[in-house]
Amino acid sequence: MSLATAPRPLRAVLIANRGEIACRVIRTARRLGLHTIAVYSDADARARHVREADEAIRLGPAAAGESYLAIDKVIQAAQRSGADAIHPGYGFLSENAEFVAACDAAEIIFIGPPASAIAAMGDKAAAKARMASAGVPLVPGYHGEAQGDALLREEAGKIGYPVLLKASAGGGGKGMRVVESEREFQAALDGCRRESRAAFGDERMLIEKYLTQPRHVEVQVFCDSLGGGVYLFERDCSVQRRHQKVLEEAPAPHLPEALRREMGEAAVRAAQEIGYVGAGTVEFLLDAAAETTQENGSPFYFMEMNTRLQVEHPVTEMISGEDLVEWQLRVAAGLALPKAQNELTLTGHAIEARLYAEDPDNDFLPATGKLLRFALPLESRDGRIRLDSGVEAGDTVTMHYDPMLAKLIVHGEDRGQALAEMARALAALDISGVTTNRRFLQRLVTHPDFIAARLDTRFIEHHHDDLFAAPHATDADIARAALVAMEHLAKGAPRADDPWQRRDGWRLNAPRRLRLAFQETDGSGAYEVIATQGLTQGLAQGLIQEPPQATWQLQVQRDGEETSRFAGQCQRLDNDTLALTLDGHRQRLFARLDPASEGDAIVLTAAGQESRLIWRRADRADHLPQEAEAKLTAPMHGTVVALLVEPGQTVEKGTPLVVVEAMKMEHTLSAPADGAVEVFHVAVGDAVAQGDELLAFTNAEAMTNAGTDTRGDN
Repeated sequence: MSLATAPRPLRAVLIANRGEIACRVIRTARRLGLHTIAVYSDADARARHVREADEAIRLGPAAAGESYLAIDKVIQAAQRSGADAIHPGYGFLSENAEFVAACDAAEIIFIGPPASAIAAMGDKAAAKARMASAGVPLVPGYHGEAQGDALLREEAGKIGYPVLLKASAGGGGKGMRVVESEREFQAALDGCRRESRAAFGDERMLIEKYLTQPRHVEVQVFCDSLGGGVYLFERDCSVQRRHQKVLEEAPAPHLPEALRREMGEAAVRAAQEIGYVGAGTVEFLLDAAAETTQENGSPFYFMEMNTRLQVEHPVTEMISGEDLVEWQLRVAAGLALPKAQNELTLTGHAIEARLYAEDPDNDFLPATGKLLRFALPLESRDGRIRLDSGVEAGDTVTMHYDPMLAKLIVHGEDRGQALAEMARALAALDISGVTTNRRFLQRLVTHPDFIAARLDTRFIEHHHDDLFAAPHATDADIARAALVAMEHLAKGAPRADDPWQRRDGWRLNAPRRLRLAFQETDGSGAYEVIATQGLTQGLAQGLIQEPPQATWQLQVQRDGEETSRFAGQCQRLDNDTLALTLDGHRQRLFARLDPASEGDAIVLTAAGQESRLIWRRADRADHLPQEAEAKLTAPMHGTVVALLVEPGQTVEKGTPLVVVEAMKMEHTLSAPADGAVEVFHVAVGDAVAQGDELLAFTNAEAMTNAGTDTRGDN
């Protein structure tokens, strides 16, 4: 039966979301013949989901509260466009019972569960109480209504540290912190409440015992309005940072079939207990410290239920062969589930990696800017590789929303093949212009313990030294950076009739010669390249200006000692694509000067691997040595939400000073050394840009982000 002739006819659907998930819903809706309507804020006026929809309606300013979270504006947009239904995606209004009620009142189909089910599971404290009465095992914790600071601290002490503070109305890692000791409790509680209030308008907290070795295993459930319910197997989402998932895979590794069935059936019972309709995910904690065999009764604990489609739903689609958005649309139209439990089959293994605009080597700070390149130039074999994104080359990543750019999903006949496909796809991703976590993802999927599926939710913490080890530049890296630097100088050289102002090594009737200085991005290493280019006969006689693809002799020095020599050439293929040749080895790569470093960082990307070196230039006046400044600057665009000390206060190294919120997450900036705060240059509520001065210190020399500039001449 078509959706247009279903019990609840669907012809036009409005997607009340943005980015990747909006594009994802549009794709399936269009395949099913539905008219698609996008909504957008001022920040998203030229966004990909707006371009791809059949029509789009402006909601308001960039702030989510005035656009994507404004219930009345979304309802008005649906009525104005004649939409039969609203798909909420995930995040924003997707788990808002008030929004569902507004849809019902406007006689617009909400593609999701009824308001009563969202209310039952959306309040995590109430949900846990209901699951306890239904006999579902729970992690020890406090889920009560009393929310006084002293009571919460007392309950945390009873549970025993470490504990997990969670926003009662929260999700997606917002308003969630691990507290290791009583000394840290109050600061963590205050931060969780601020995040929860900003994200959900609710600052109630619950507390759970923090298991030291849990796996996060969740079950995809689906129910229709006719009483049918199934589970589409499970996903392992154990690899997380700050309680946000980074990698997801299906099925969960090393999970016995009997345990898979037990968890799946329990998830369906939990959903049907609350009258659930549509796609949902029941999340469990599985004890990774125990052997995962049914014989020893490995414990699993109910954690929460997400009453929406999950970010990681594509891995379930890959192993089941089902389109879950299509299932959502059919169920919302009043049709029965497309398949019964015994008709569902699990095939192969799938892995998803979330690509974020962030800098993992700088505490995962969100990144903004214009995407110069964004593509996956890789032919997918039998649909084994899939890139779900909400951006394209030329789009601008702003500070206003979640920093996820895309999801890379791969499928293999088994986990080993899926891992190989993921490594290949990550290497093939063509991205430049914005800092991403691509290199970090590569380290994750190639880590021996991830390959062996030795997983728990603290995987990243346990392997911190391996995952964040700074790769040092090789001599070849330094030589390639020198070729790029010389090409840049030549490209920007003044006209040939003013040769004395050139900085590309030109000398009258003598070989061109340059001395270039580099260092690692962390400030370590002192490298030099002495580059010499002999005269050709034509150049010596003045018959030609520049030899095509000139060969340079490159002498690489480390700490003043020569370590290697190369013969190198550089050829520009297009704006940021170069062909570099070292000793006969030609390599095509992307090169750029990182604007975040005012043009100092040379960034080279080839085969998915990225290298960065600071070019210590003498052709820029602002790079001469200067006195250190006593200031702490904003590391990203955001909003100041808290000033944690008073002007004039003496502080120790590591003391939290300022809290900045960006992309729906809080970032605490701490004192990098002992000192005293002289004055704040911002107030709570101020919007700040990356590099804005936030406060001044009295002991300027101690501030690490404003130390003496030691960059020297070329």
